[in-house]
Amino acid sequence: MTAYFATCARGLEPVLTGELNALGGADVQPGRGGVWFRGNTALLYRASLWLRTAVRVLRPVFEGPVRSTDELYDAVRTIDWYDFLTPDHTLAVDCNVRDSAITHSQYASRRVKDAICDQFRDRTGRRPSVDTERPMVGLNLHVFRNHATLSLDASWDSLHKRGYRPVQTKAPLNEALAAGLLLYAGWDPDTPLVDPLCGSGTFCIEGSWIALDRPPGLTRQWFGFQGWPDFDRGLWSAVRDDARAGMRPALVAPIIGSDARTDAVEFARGNARAAGVGNLLPFERRDVRDARPPDGPPGTIICNPPYGERIGDERELVGLYRTLGDVFGTRWRGWRVLVFTGNDGLAREISLRVRGSTPFFNGKIPCRLWDFES
Repeated sequence: MTAYFATCARGLEPVLTGELNALGGADVQPGRGGVWFRGNTALLYRASLWLRTAVRVLRPVFEGPVRSTDELYDAVRTIDWYDFLTPDHTLAVDCNVRDSAITHSQYASRRVKDAICDQFRDRTGRRPSVDTERPMVGLNLHVFRNHATLSLDASWDSLHKRGYRPVQTKAPLNEALAAGLLLYAGWDPDTPLVDPLCGSGTFCIEGSWIALDRPPGLTRQWFGFQGWPDFDRGLWSAVRDDARAGMRPALVAPIIGSDARTDAVEFARGNARAAGVGNLLPFERRDVRDARPPDGPPGTIICNPPYGERIGDERELVGLYRTLGDVFGTRWRGWRVLVFTGNDGLAREISLRVRGSTPFFNGKIPCRLWDFES
């Protein structure tokens, strides 16, 4: 079995751990910003296809101390790169450095590339070429406190890019984070889900894919491992066919989105169509004060209201948060209310009983998922 590291947004490590255990990963261990696991090639393919909260799946090939780019170059030269690519492959190196003697990520990437290409040139007289857009073999270099980890990147493009959101609205919610918040909260897909501030529809779309048992990577055009020399096309096809066969044809309970902005509703509808669930998700233009629960038993409200980063913005938003408390407390009795926001002060303006709050990060912004009882 091979060791892998799946990265995720900080705070989602427990959710990603649960996903990997459910997929049959071995030696699953949460770390900072991701989860270690072991598995065979089939598990790598399933993880890439199914993980809703992961950003990348990495296969480490080197780990050790480096204090200069020369040391980095020498360390990379010790790896037999014929195990991972040939001169006919294209490659690219993505790099992140932090709190280290090596401070320039682009130069560190270049030294890794040079070490690999020099090894091939010395041995064969030929070298791989570089393709930064879609390399056949992508590498990820992470240097933190003079400790380097170099990995094959099985994903290349971030796994949060599901392919259904070509147009970004202002301050969009990351798809992997949206799915992770639903999974963390333990939302039951057999109960209703409503987002009355739906924006581009991310919570509703991710919720529908969870409810339908649809893997988030099913329509993705490219994963990094597809360029690896040992890529097993037949096994990959079998993994995808198995996923398709297990999908549900319809939602058990309604998933509904609404927003006061016409442009947001149009974006949400377009994204839902691109995600293959446009016929299942009704999106309506409606002010949150006019939103009403669907017929039937209560379910879960989830929303990501604006929270502002300037003092003036915060003052203007106090009314919105108070409205949320008033509306949910009177018209949505019995519903669970989840509010994801980066402003604790505004969240406390919601006049509902707090069941709990959990810290997460939306990009670099510290946020909380507030759990209210209506």
